[in-house]
Amino acid sequence: MIEIESIRSYLFALQNNITDALCDLDSTLVLKEDEWDREEGGGGRCRVMRDGQIFEQAGINFSYVFGNELPASATAHRPGLAGRKFQALGVSLVIHPINPYVPTTHMNVRFFVAENKEEPPVWWFGGGFDLTPYYGFDEDAKHWHITAKEACAEYGDDIYPRYKKWCDDYFYLKHRQEPRGIGGLFFDDLNEWEFEKCFAFTRSIGDAFLPAYIPIVERRKGLDYGEQQRQFQLYRRGRYVEFNLIYDRGTLFGLQSGGRTESILMSLPPLVRWQYDWQPEPGTPEAELYEQYLKVREWA
Repeated sequence: MIEIESIRSYLFALQNNITDALCDLDSTLVLKEDEWDREEGGGGRCRVMRDGQIFEQAGINFSYVFGNELPASATAHRPGLAGRKFQALGVSLVIHPINPYVPTTHMNVRFFVAENKEEPPVWWFGGGFDLTPYYGFDEDAKHWHITAKEACAEYGDDIYPRYKKWCDDYFYLKHRQEPRGIGGLFFDDLNEWEFEKCFAFTRSIGDAFLPAYIPIVERRKGLDYGEQQRQFQLYRRGRYVEFNLIYDRGTLFGLQSGGRTESILMSLPPLVRWQYDWQPEPGTPEAELYEQYLKVREWA
């Protein structure tokens, strides 16, 4: 039995917990919160934290929207669902640190259900988290992936490798022929178990995010950096923008479903730069990112 209220309560609490953890870590963050309503049905709570000593911008969105017809991005892989009523709930976040040695990160957990009067409802969960470093550290990459693997362990030995590969494949910039970062987990259309088990797995992924990310931030936030590292960070943030605006299904769903534009695009970094045909100097830490970390590897 589908329990929309249980999902809503969990996601609302998850947004609170992550907000509190970031504010505890960086007490100088300035929090702006907006509650918004969607004309076609539903709404959400958008939280954007800026101008901290650790985090330049962190956006954490909760949304619960519904309507009479799924948007095209949600039916591209399931054309039989076109025309059905839908409900969609989710929490999505993107964190852009100031220090270039602290990686950017993204996390999302979500639920969809599509219904009509003639057939049983079709539902699924989705989500995951991924890490985008600007300077690579083996210790961080191993911790990130080991935490992800542990979050999947109870649900079968094949789950982590399957969802790691899905993440590697999904967060890939085809036009650049490079990954966005070092990956993590990505899953969608999850309904292969009964509802309660799928919901429990989704909670396991959502709850693993802070243990995966916060220790990395604490290790790297005090490292000294200069203008060269900052400029490289801003350059690499351009890849983040390219992926989100060209490929990201969540961004497309939000825009096509009439979601709040400011909330959808809060994933973009506050500062970014592009430079024509730039290449890192051989033997530099910037080159090492491309050679050692923007590669599919088995970290766990």
